[in-house]
Amino acid sequence: MYLITVLGNLLIILAISSDSHLHTPMYFFLSNLSLVDICFTSTTIPKMLWNIQTQSKDITYEGCITQMYFFILFAGLDNFILTVMAYDRFVAICHPLHYMVIMNSRLCGLLVLVSWIMSVLNSLLESLMVLRLSFCSEFEIPHFFCEFNQVLQLACSDTFLNNMIMYFTGALLGGGSLAGILYSYSKILSSICGIPSAQGKYKAFSTCASHLSVVSLFYGTLLGVYFSSAAFRSSHSSATASVMYTVVTPMLNPFIYSLRNKDIKRALKRFLGR
Repeated sequence: MYLITVLGNLLIILAISSDSHLHTPMYFFLSNLSLVDICFTSTTIPKMLWNIQTQSKDITYEGCITQMYFFILFAGLDNFILTVMAYDRFVAICHPLHYMVIMNSRLCGLLVLVSWIMSVLNSLLESLMVLRLSFCSEFEIPHFFCEFNQVLQLACSDTFLNNMIMYFTGALLGGGSLAGILYSYSKILSSICGIPSAQGKYKAFSTCASHLSVVSLFYGTLLGVYFSSAAFRSSHSSATASVMYTVVTPMLNPFIYSLRNKDIKRALKRFLGR
């Protein structure tokens, strides 16, 4: 599954970069999403595979903090890039005549840069706040990676401030991004309803169907994990459900975009035909 994730997303990046017809804002953001998905799975899965192979479940304190930092970083980036892609679809469908003027290369680069800066700062804040906590000499994390919430629960010192920051940044960044996506799609839906022909409606909806599928999969599994862990208080069920958004979702993204997109299919055939 890890190899499929890396190879699938890498093929998407190579196909987009090798085809000049795909050098558009939508595919620029898609290639960034594929890159982030590779990095996102690479923060946890190689270590898990190494643990399975060596039958050793040890991780150093420094290694745990590092893994936590990169996991929060790339999870946040996934979140922001999906939001930016929703905005891109909103402009394409609601303002088609001004699309290339609004979504110019400068704005696209700026949106990705801001996404990186916000993710880095958030991840850095969360990780530095963990460094102030004291832990026992040995402890066991009931998960297959250093999941932030699970690590906080094992701290010997007071974690009130950490929890406050975690919930605040989660509500602000995660909730704000989700609200932006929902707003974009509400406007898209109203615009599609205003199109008189059925063929026109289908064509407009098909341009954002892949993104909508990926968003539903990402947020659905992510919210499912945290609601189920809060309801059942079971670390085992939480770890099992976490596989969905750490492994399954990034693995399915290339299939969703390539199977539903004629341009990507054509670019992949051309690239592999070389």
